[in-house]
Amino acid sequence: MTTSKFFGARPRAVLASLGASGLLLAAATTPASAAGGVPLTPTQLFDGYRHCSTDASRPSYRWTGEGLVVEGIPGITDTTGNPLVGVRYQVWPVADPTQITTVTRDRVAPGFEAPATLPASALADGQTYAWQAQTVVGTAVSDWTAPCYVTADRTRPANAPTVTSPNYPPDGWNKGGEPVEFTLGSGGVEDVEGFEFSWQQDLPVIGTNIGDHGIPQPVDPYADTRYFQRADALGGSATLRLVPPTGSGPMTLWVRSLDRAHTGSAITSYRFYVSSTAPTVTPAVPQPEFGEPTTFTFRPDPELQAKSPVVGYSVRTMGVQDDKPFEVAAGADGTATVDLAVDGADGGNLQVTSRSANGWVSDAAWWSIGYDTTPTVSSDSYPENGSGGGAGVPGTFTFAPKVKDVVSYTYTFNDGTPEVTVPADTDHTAGIDWTPASDGWYDLTVHATTRSGVQLAPYDYFFTVD
Repeated sequence: MTTSKFFGARPRAVLASLGASGLLLAAATTPASAAGGVPLTPTQLFDGYRHCSTDASRPSYRWTGEGLVVEGIPGITDTTGNPLVGVRYQVWPVADPTQITTVTRDRVAPGFEAPATLPASALADGQTYAWQAQTVVGTAVSDWTAPCYVTADRTRPANAPTVTSPNYPPDGWNKGGEPVEFTLGSGGVEDVEGFEFSWQQDLPVIGTNIGDHGIPQPVDPYADTRYFQRADALGGSATLRLVPPTGSGPMTLWVRSLDRAHTGSAITSYRFYVSSTAPTVTPAVPQPEFGEPTTFTFRPDPELQAKSPVVGYSVRTMGVQDDKPFEVAAGADGTATVDLAVDGADGGNLQVTSRSANGWVSDAAWWSIGYDTTPTVSSDSYPENGSGGGAGVPGTFTFAPKVKDVVSYTYTFNDGTPEVTVPADTDHTAGIDWTPASDGWYDLTVHATTRSGVQLAPYDYFFTVD
């Protein structure tokens, strides 16, 4: 099981700190059960939940506005009785090794990360520091770890990045069909290491998962090329080729620059416009009959096809047999065909997008048709919207379909009796005999059902019993 730490987070730890030159705090109080064990030098060193740098010429850069979380795993040779130990951390400016600040973490379990926070007051912005750790068991201490080197960074990039595009200028409408080329600039900030971008204004949060034994699991954010791009040099620029999230309309890319501590600049945006590249959807007949299989042809936008061949189509249906999204491969000319039967109670529609070889996904083309699938209802004794018969006078009602393949009818009077289903005759009609118990106004509601089990639209037949 893992948790996540985000930059700026700090653990809940009992800490003591001292900023005097060359002074150390008293050894951590440790239970007697640990007295027989020999302390081992801490391992798995991290600062700011990222790997520390042991190369003095290449210090890591960390945000230190609220101090700096440092951590390592303490060890002891004898773990009988679940002993607790302490960890001592020292930090000093590389330019003045005599100015040592020490913090301790008391009563921690060996084998688990023991985080502590170096105070912000001991870390001047822009200065490089070394820090190290040792395990404390009673009056015994381990060797110090090799120093880790870190540069304190409390200054976010002063300027927002610049964003330009040579093939999708911000003014006017642009014909889609090819990825958008963006050039991201540092805005003159020399400390910019890279950029974070998204089609959503809320940019992703950079964080670190915490794994077993409390060990951070940092990853390079620039490995996720969906949202991050490293600059070609410190303070340099980056080039992107992105396919917009939707096929047409106004588009906005949101961008901020990141310094070496992964602190973000102000966000800038680039807005541009893309005209439609939707395919065409054409049935073999202009008005397909209800439930009748019909061949549909999908054709690509000509300009889109010229830029990059369409290789397939994504289809979403409603009111079509076996409704579900599906894919159709395109031929060499970018066209594709599919046989579909529209049998929705009120009709149906298709939503079709094309996919080009270069990854471009068009906006959707829509095709739809409406059907009146209500049955016709007639009666000589009790005419529709009229009056007749009387209490105890039997009447016959005839149901007839408006579409093919009806196998039954379901009806109820005034929604006051259970629904009754009657089978259709060979001509797909049905008749019922009914005798009213009293006079007054009545509503006969009827719907038909097809052989494939589709329940069609209901019809309300109003009449009055004399």
